[in-house]
Amino acid sequence: MDWTDRHCRHLHRLLTRHGLLFTEMVTSAAVVHGDAERHLRFSSLEQPVALQLGGSDPVELAAATRLADAFGYAEINLNVGCPSDRVQSGRFGACLMAEPALVADCARAMREATSRPVTVKCRIGIDDQDTEESLDRFADAMVSAGVAALYVHARKAWLKGLSPKENRTIPPLDYERVYRLRARLAPLPVVINGGIEDLDAAEAHLRHVDGVMLGRAAYHNPMLLAEVDRRFFGDPGDRPDLAAIMQAMADYAEAQLSEGVRLNAIARHMLGLANGRAGARQFRQILSVDACRPKAGPDVFRRALAAVEHAPLAAAV
Repeated sequence: MDWTDRHCRHLHRLLTRHGLLFTEMVTSAAVVHGDAERHLRFSSLEQPVALQLGGSDPVELAAATRLADAFGYAEINLNVGCPSDRVQSGRFGACLMAEPALVADCARAMREATSRPVTVKCRIGIDDQDTEESLDRFADAMVSAGVAALYVHARKAWLKGLSPKENRTIPPLDYERVYRLRARLAPLPVVINGGIEDLDAAEAHLRHVDGVMLGRAAYHNPMLLAEVDRRFFGDPGDRPDLAAIMQAMADYAEAQLSEGVRLNAIARHMLGLANGRAGARQFRQILSVDACRPKAGPDVFRRALAAVEHAPLAAAV
């Protein structure tokens, strides 16, 4: 939430043609009772893209799914992994792992509302649950509901005592538990998530599971996505370089600015593009400061690129 908006997804699609992108999580209530067009619209250039819904009312989730169906998402995902207090108070997210029968009813209702794949994203457990018994019970309920795949964050969520940020790092990772789940559920696809920092780690996981989900690593170091197509999808096409990406984003920004979008709404997703290169610090400064100035335009992106291209080699940060 607040990260993978349509501007972020446009950038990431420039870097990988084949990787599946996810929207921010949007609640079924916001879709059904709010501005569905604002929440659901996306560019066809982002495809393949999955819509991520949050909710616990089967009727409302089915209605949100029917509305989303018209937008043509590649997949509709129910998030049962988010541990935030706001999510818990709305009775959705990770707290629903204690109610597998309800989640199954939700997934079943969503499936009946679309012909598109319906998937579920979860944790390996919550609080004091036994991750062997409880995760198997949850997964079996999802299988009975006919979900197309499970995305599993390989950590528990501690709903009491840890903040959402702490829940991303403090509960220990248990990749082996996800591997066992995948072996048990095969041929149902199981995708692993959590603490995966680079493509070498992703490749190692793929010996045990069907897919790998990258979150913060892909966001904070987006250029790693430029290797995804060649390495995992057998696409021998040219690897996009920083200059081409910055020019494409300048063109995109020009079109978006004409529709009233502020430049910093786009630039904030680009700060990590030059990580590890000479001039990276100045690159980030230009994007984070100059893009916020009144009437900032696409030239900010070109100046940020120039800071990297003309930087002395010793300036890498």
